[in-house]
Amino acid sequence: MGFSKPRFSKAAAGLVFMLTTVAASAADYPAPKQGTWTARDFKFHTGEVLPEMKLAYTTIGEPTGQPVLVLHGSGGAAANMLTPAFAGELFGPGQPLDATKYFIILPDAVGHGKSTKPSDGLKTKFPQYNYADMVDAQHRLLTEGLGIKHLRLVIGNSMGGMETWLWASKYPQFMDVAVPMASQPTAMAARNWMLRRMMLESIRQDPEYADGNYTKQPGSMKLASVFFAIATGGGTLNYQKQAPTHALADKAVDARLALPMTADANDFLWQWGSSADYDASPGLGKIEATLLAINAADDERNPPETGVTEAAMKQVKNGKLLLIPASTETSGHLTTGNAKFYARQLQELLQSAPQRAM
Repeated sequence: MGFSKPRFSKAAAGLVFMLTTVAASAADYPAPKQGTWTARDFKFHTGEVLPEMKLAYTTIGEPTGQPVLVLHGSGGAAANMLTPAFAGELFGPGQPLDATKYFIILPDAVGHGKSTKPSDGLKTKFPQYNYADMVDAQHRLLTEGLGIKHLRLVIGNSMGGMETWLWASKYPQFMDVAVPMASQPTAMAARNWMLRRMMLESIRQDPEYADGNYTKQPGSMKLASVFFAIATGGGTLNYQKQAPTHALADKAVDARLALPMTADANDFLWQWGSSADYDASPGLGKIEATLLAINAADDERNPPETGVTEAAMKQVKNGKLLLIPASTETSGHLTTGNAKFYARQLQELLQSAPQRAM
C-alpha cells in the first residue's frame, strides 16, 4: 500500500513559527521547534464559540517525514514529553520514532501550555472544554494549519492516551496506528474520578479561591496536587523501594511540597475537570487503525484487575493490550513515561502495521 508524504497547505502560510527552539532532551535527535496556529471560530461541545483559539505545538524532524502525533497528559504540555526516558528512547537514529524519518508533532492541548486557556483573560468565563474538544482542536491544527491529511501514528500518555482512544474512533481513517497508554477507553469513574473530584473540590471550597476571582493562588492547590500525585502515581513496589522507612517517606513528601507550584488555579480546575465526561467506549467498533494499548500492571488510575480494558479490547477489530508487569522498576501510572518498557514492541508494530493509501 502506498503512502503519500505530508505537505503544507496554503493555510500553513499563516503559521507563526518562532525562531527559537526548545532544548532537546537528547543530543541525537533534531532540535525541537515551537510554533503556533490560530483556529478561527472554534466551537466547543457546549455550543460556545471562541473567535480565536491559539494552538501551540512543537515539531521534531522535517515535514517530509511520515507524520506522528504525540499527546501529553493532564496539566502538562508538549515539553513534558521531551524527556530522556521518553523522547530519548524513541526519537533518535534507529529508534522507533527516528526523527530523520518521522515528522513528530506534539501539540499543547486546549487549556494547556501555551495554547489558549482561562488564565489568558476569560478566567471562569472560559468554556468548559472536554477531551473531545481537545481532539477536534488537534485535528484542525493538523489539517488546516499543517496541511496533514493522514498520520502514521497517534500515541499518547494518560490524558493523551484517552485522547488517542477518541482520535481512533472519531477519525478512524486518519491514522494507520494508534497507541493509547496509561488509559482506559471506558468512562471516567470509580477511584480515578473520585480522587480527581476530591482534588478539584478541595480547591473550589478553599476561601482563597474566591469563586475564581482570587488575587493569589490558593494554597490548597499544591496540597491537593501533591496528594493526588502520590495517591495515583508512583507504584506500590517502587514506593516501598524508595521509602521503606518513616523518615524516608517524610523526606519524599517534604521534597514534593518544596517544589514550586506554578499552575494557575482556574487553568488547573479546567484541565483536570475536562476528564469528567470522558468515555470512548461507544466508538470502539469504529476503530480501523492497528491499535496497541499499553498499560502498567500497577497503574493506580487504571487498575487491570477490574477487567474493563480487557473486555473493551474485544470490540476493537485489530487491537492488542500490552500490560507491563509490576516491579520495583515500574512506577504505577507513570510507568509509560519510560519508553524502555515498550520501545521494542512499538518498533515492531510500526514495521508490521499496514499503511493506508492516501
